[in-house]
Amino acid sequence: MVARTGPWSTLPVRRVQARTGVCGLDDERGGDWHLSVPAVRQVLEQGWDLGPATVLVGDNGAGKSTLVEGIAHAFGMGVEGGSTGSMHRTRPTESGFAHDLQLVRGAGAPRRGFFLRAETMHGFYTYLDEHPGGSDPMFHEMSHGESFLELIGSRMMYPGLYVLDEPESALSFTGSLALLRHLHDLVRHDSQVILSTHSPLLAALPGATIHEVGEWGLRECAWEDLDLVVGWRGFLDAPERYLRHVLD
Repeated sequence: MVARTGPWSTLPVRRVQARTGVCGLDDERGGDWHLSVPAVRQVLEQGWDLGPATVLVGDNGAGKSTLVEGIAHAFGMGVEGGSTGSMHRTRPTESGFAHDLQLVRGAGAPRRGFFLRAETMHGFYTYLDEHPGGSDPMFHEMSHGESFLELIGSRMMYPGLYVLDEPESALSFTGSLALLRHLHDLVRHDSQVILSTHSPLLAALPGATIHEVGEWGLRECAWEDLDLVVGWRGFLDAPERYLRHVLD
């Protein structure tokens, strides 16, 4: 394959913004809890331009999963994981964010996509077992990390949009490095990656725009300045200092 040379206008998703006609963002819309998430409101009010690789980092509950789930859903992927057009679904838990979204797609951009959502992969593997097709292995018979890497290798091969929500939950250090290399290759060969992570290793995806998610909403941040990186670096340099504070 030839490395990416074309303009960003050919990306599967160039921009995320509020759908035409969406109103009431300043009102209390019953059940629309996603409007209370600062990062979500920022996207709906200001829009969000995306590049070939986007990384989201932030504390638990900051809204990272809500953002990636909404984009994946609006693109046509199953909210519990799967390819574009996936019918896998167990229990509706998603917010109404996707229904408020309009995705601005690149002209002629690929429509293929896959959403890997770490917390629901067990159910997705069961769905694949119950609906066999192609040459899928028995994912349930693999270790957690092996199954993730096998799925990524078999579902994320061709140009498209690839959305991953905390994939590091199953991966060792070397497994995370293997994933990082694969994602880098995807971006180089005309795919787009959106990644939510707590891993400083995956957050170092070359060429990615990193957004720190929190009570401020979304803000671009250099890798070395991320709270995530500063925290891990401090712990690894002096674990006893952190442990003494936490355990006491």
